Amino acid sequence: MATPLAIVVFLASAAVTLGAAAFFADRLDHVGPRLGLPEAVVGLVTALAADAPELSSAVAALARGEKQASLGVVLGSNVFNLAAMVGLTAFVCGTVRLRRDALALEGGVALLTTLVAALLLVGVLPAWLAVLLFAAVLVPYLLAVGRASDGHGRARHEGPLWKPLAQIVPAVALIVVGATGMVRAALDLAHRWHVSQTIVGIFVLAVLTSLPNAFTAVRLGRAGRGAALVTETLASNTINLAGGVLLPALVVGLAASTRLVQADLVWVGGMTVVAIALLAPRRGVSARGGLLLVALYAAFVTVQLAYG
Repeated sequence: MATPLAIVVFLASAAVTLGAAAFFADRLDHVGPRLGLPEAVVGLVTALAADAPELSSAVAALARGEKQASLGVVLGSNVFNLAAMVGLTAFVCGTVRLRRDALALEGGVALLTTLVAALLLVGVLPAWLAVLLFAAVLVPYLLAVGRASDGHGRARHEGPLWKPLAQIVPAVALIVVGATGMVRAALDLAHRWHVSQTIVGIFVLAVLTSLPNAFTAVRLGRAGRGAALVTETLASNTINLAGGVLLPALVVGLAASTRLVQADLVWVGGMTVVAIALLAPRRGVSARGGLLLVALYAAFVTVQLAYG
């Protein structure tokens, strides 16, 4: 693919992916309240929708044998999500808060799944055991969320439900097609310009594919829906680890665990701890706390550019 054509394909694919993902998340976000789902479930479902471009990009990179780029998408997206979804939203909206019991559940699952993925990536756990441990954390979590949703919420009747559900199908197809084209063009350009797969994954693909999550988070923050926002953020990171690290480890194996990858894992875990600590007070994350998360992402970018 010639360089000008690769640039055009990349830009067009990015536009298609982001547009379809934003539409996908919006449709699901409307379906949830109409079914009477509570905020935690809405956040979880929205995370599944908004994560589609991230997972599609990671899988597309794996399909091309670019394991470092695939891993970069996952780790870069998780750091960016914490900074943009919690940090930037708190800075823009003044605060992000939710009940402590909800934070304990969401934060505990996020930390445990991050730990399992990290132990897998550094070679401490085999893939099969990591998947079992992951399931041991996620299954009780999903059951807890399901029980908490019983009897909560009031369904809204705003016309046929099949219409927004039917609109989701072509949106998913566009996400997959767009992400595949974006990854192919980005990696072709990276090879031409001698840019490492890790940098492409962490900065270009991770940031672009995480924008739907960031847009949705700011919208939820402005509406004062902290529970849905935090659930979407932490669940999104967990979904990334499940679909971009654990399952590929069982099928095609993982990229080599370099020192930079290990540093990135520490950064993801550390930022998760900081975000949970900032959310713990009853007043939630202040604008100053949000700025701290954004600053930590800026430091992460500096480290990647210096050593990547």
